[in-house]
Amino acid sequence: MIEASKLRAGMTFVTNDGKLIKVLEASHHKPGKGNTIMRMKLRDVRSGSTFDTSYRPEEKFEQAIIETVPAQYLYQMDDTAYFMNTETYDQYEIPVANVQEELKYVLENSDVKIQFYGTEVIGVQVPTTVELTVTETQPSIKGATVTGSGKPATLETGLVVNVPDFIEAGQKLVINTAEGTYVSRA
Repeated sequence: MIEASKLRAGMTFVTNDGKLIKVLEASHHKPGKGNTIMRMKLRDVRSGSTFDTSYRPEEKFEQAIIETVPAQYLYQMDDTAYFMNTETYDQYEIPVANVQEELKYVLENSDVKIQFYGTEVIGVQVPTTVELTVTETQPSIKGATVTGSGKPATLETGLVVNVPDFIEAGQKLVINTAEGTYVSRA
């Protein structure tokens, strides 16, 4: 069991009614008078819906034991994404709706980790940084500096990130997957 005050972003727990919940954001909040509460942004792992809620810090939940296995993203067909365990060669079909955010960072044949809760596939974990190629952006401005405000660039997976003015189409970039931001040129 884990107290609500100990829950952090990225942790997964089981609610009293059996729902599997992933913490997206968690913060302590002390109103002017009254007791401290934990404000949280959560995602129901099975349905994919996100919601905001608050808990008393002393409320207890069962911490979900999440196991990961190395896998490779194979392809997407209709509304299903296909993955293969790189050790046992087992294939997994995951509804695209459950891994929509993660698919913005992976190309076919990219290495990922598949997350399990018991025998149930609950999600995909992508590397902290990935290299993606710019497919479309405004032309670079001569004399542009790194400190400029930047411009939007569309990457090969469809992800749009803000990049410095000197970046051109066709360049490979390093992208931070936790925040969806430009890190550097590859």
